[in-house]
Formats: sequence, structure tokens, C-alpha cells
Amino acid sequence: MRIRVVDIVKDFGATSALRGASLDVDDGELIALLGPSGSGKTTLLRVIAGLEIPRAGKIFFGNDDATAMPVQKRRIGFVFQNFALFKHLSVGDNIAYGLHVLPRSERPSPADIRKRVHDLLNAVQLPDMGDRYPHQLSGGQQQRVALARALAVEPRVLLLDEPFGALDANVRKELRRWLRELHRKTGYTTVFVTHDQEEALELADRVAILNLGRVEQIGTADEIYDNPATAFVMSFVGATSSIPVQFDGERLLHEGRPFKAQFTGAGDGHGRLYFRPRDIAIGAPDAGDLIGTIANVHRTSMGRRAQIKVGKAGIVIEAEVGLDSTIVAGERVGVTLVKARAFPS
Repeated sequence: MRIRVVDIVKDFGATSALRGASLDVDDGELIALLGPSGSGKTTLLRVIAGLEIPRAGKIFFGNDDATAMPVQKRRIGFVFQNFALFKHLSVGDNIAYGLHVLPRSERPSPADIRKRVHDLLNAVQLPDMGDRYPHQLSGGQQQRVALARALAVEPRVLLLDEPFGALDANVRKELRRWLRELHRKTGYTTVFVTHDQEEALELADRVAILNLGRVEQIGTADEIYDNPATAFVMSFVGATSSIPVQFDGERLLHEGRPFKAQFTGAGDGHGRLYFRPRDIAIGAPDAGDLIGTIANVHRTSMGRRAQIKVGKAGIVIEAEVGLDSTIVAGERVGVTLVKARAFPS
């Protein structure tokens, strides 16, 4: 089922949660909504589900205008961060709940419901746990039950609101792999909200970056990371450093001094130049675009990273350095920007 979100506006009192948000989700696609707190991620998900009514804009499921469609008729599978399982019901009864409350004309037979529950328990890798209760399961197992319950009604669209946010890091990684494989097998059109950048970039077919109630960019992980459309996307996704610059014709100035750098997105006037730690080369003080002083060198999961103070203002930037690097705090170095992207202020 294809979803089209067109210029959605949603207010909560005097607060604008969505300010003309638009989004296209292809049939069978897995999309992540990523952004800072208050950017509108969960509100947009709830508008798609019909749990919130927008003040303006349209929602389309396929060619059907679903803007005013009641939530019961949207055939949405919704998974919450806190699982929202019924504590007094067994795992099997939790999964079957949505089937039991269907109108009689649409409700499967008891035998079909039992088969559906059995198949879903196998699909979520909990084949022998139908008679257990939620308190007898781990957090990761409870979230799988919540997903099975959402899938039981054979939804047209699956929506997940930070589905792994309440779980520890190792369980989240395991469930990410599992969800990706489940999506490959089922092909449900899926939209999920996350605050975890690694999760979004690893799991989704495409990522939608939200900021201040709008979708600033949507694209693959590579497109978002390597070709950010705005300064916000550049600074929000991944580790990023920046320095203030002025564009003077074809020259790039920092603190009034021209320097060489490979960059895109230049214009006239003031702006900022953004770059990733991996896009900085460190050498002798007289061989760089900028001169700086090493403030700190620390280990990361991928190697080592140096913090460097540059310019008169002592702006701190970060650069990846090799494990065999001998640079130390206090050392003067030259900084060359191998790749950078400029945006106007």
C-alpha cells in the first residue's frame, strides 16, 4: 500500500507540531522518521494512523483519500514503544485480540484464528510461548508479541513508534536484524519512528529527516549522509564539525583569510562550512588549510579521534586519526579539508 502525506498541518493549542509535512512511501517500503525531540516524528505517525486529525493537508492510502477515514477502517497495525500488551491475557490471546474484536462479518472462525496465532508465533520466533503471560517474557520477546499482534489483522500499513526504544543496546541490535528479515518476508509498507541514527540508517530503505514539523530531506542512508540537502541535515546526521566562512565571489574566507578547500553549496555572504571527521587530513603546520592545536586524542569504536582548536576563536573540530598516530595534546598541526559542504547562514 502506497502512502502519500501532503502538506499536513497539526497544532496542539498554540504549538505547531507539523507545519506542512509531506512524505511519499512506496508500496512495500520501510521508511524511518528521524529527527530531534519535538520535530514532529510521532505526531506524523499518529496522523497517518488516524489517531490525530490534521488541521490541514491530506493523507492518501493508494488512490483513496484517507484524511477523514476512521482509524478502525484504515487497517493499520500500530506498535508502541511500551509494548501495550494486555497483562491479564496470554501471549496467544494478546495476538488474537484484534481478530476477536473484528465485526462478525469479517471475523475469522475460531480455527482460523488459532492457526493465525500459531503461524505468527513461528514468524516472530516464539513458537512455544502462546500460553505464557507478558510478565513471563523478556522485553525483546514482549516486543515481538506486540509486532505479532499488529500483524494478526493483516494490516495494509505497519506503523512503529520507537519500537526498540525501551530495550537495551544488544537487544535492539538483535531485533533490528530480525525486523529487517521479517519485513523482507512480509513486504508490509512500514513506517517507524526512531531517535537512533544508527538504527534508521541500518534498517530503513529510506530515511525522512524531520525538523520543526517539516520533512527536510528523504533519501537512502548514503544520500542522507553523503549529500545532505540542508545545514540541519548535515549537522544532525553523523558526527560533524563546522567553521564560519564568508563567500567572496569564488573565494572562501575564514576569519578574513582565504584558504583552499574542496566544497559544494557555496553562495554569497556568510555561511558555515561543514565536514566529517573522516574528511580531515592532519599534517605539518605549514601544509594545511588551517592551523590548529591538538586539544585531545581519544579512542572510538572505529579508531582514534582528535579534537583540534583552530582559528582565533579556538573552534574545536574533530578528525579521525590512525591507531598508529603519534600526535599528542598541545601539538601544532596543519588541517586540510579533503571534503566539505557549505551552507549560507
